[in-house]
Amino acid sequence: MDKSKRLFLKSKQSFRRSLSPIQSGDRIDYKNMSLLYRFISQQGKILSRRVNRLTLKQQRLITIAIKQARILSLLPFVNSLPFVNNEKKKFEKSESNTRTTTTVLKKKKK
Repeated sequence: MDKSKRLFLKSKQSFRRSLSPIQSGDRIDYKNMSLLYRFISQQGKILSRRVNRLTLKQQRLITIAIKQARILSLLPFVNSLPFVNNEKKKFEKSESNTRTTTTVLKKKKK
């Protein structure tokens, strides 16, 4: 066979689709918290369809259910607990920078 003809041949490996994480009995609803937590990252973001391995219709229903649960305060909009230490460090650094600039300004005025 020529190399040009080999490029168009399909491979004979079988392609097996992975099963959907949502079973047929699961109901996609804003009250089903155990199901919704599987599709949210640790930061509180909705995971993409590729990561979730969902169909388009399932992803839309999950997104709507998560947004409804957030509005009803069943889910947080942002999980800020892991980032509390980082925010304190940033605040302390910015605080020290402002102090040095104010002392420099006071010295210049004298």
